Amino acid sequence: MTREEELKKEGWEKRFTIDEPRLSEMVEQYKELGFEVLLEPVDTSSEECTTCITAFHDRYKTIYTRQRSWDSSL
Repeated sequence: MTREEELKKEGWEKRFTIDEPRLSEMVEQYKELGFEVLLEPVDTSSEECTTCITAFHDRYKTIYTRQRSWDSSL
């Protein structure tokens, strides 16, 4: 099972791959909308164009989100 398949099984939805400064902006926006956010290293085998990502692999992250679980006892 690939990492992406594992994450999907855990309820995570792959959004997109991006670098700074938009990465931080999008993370904040998703959090403000009530999502949990997970950043994963880029899996180049699942991306269509990898030229930039391969050249600057440490700059790019893939954003995954899922609905936040709310504690109903609060």
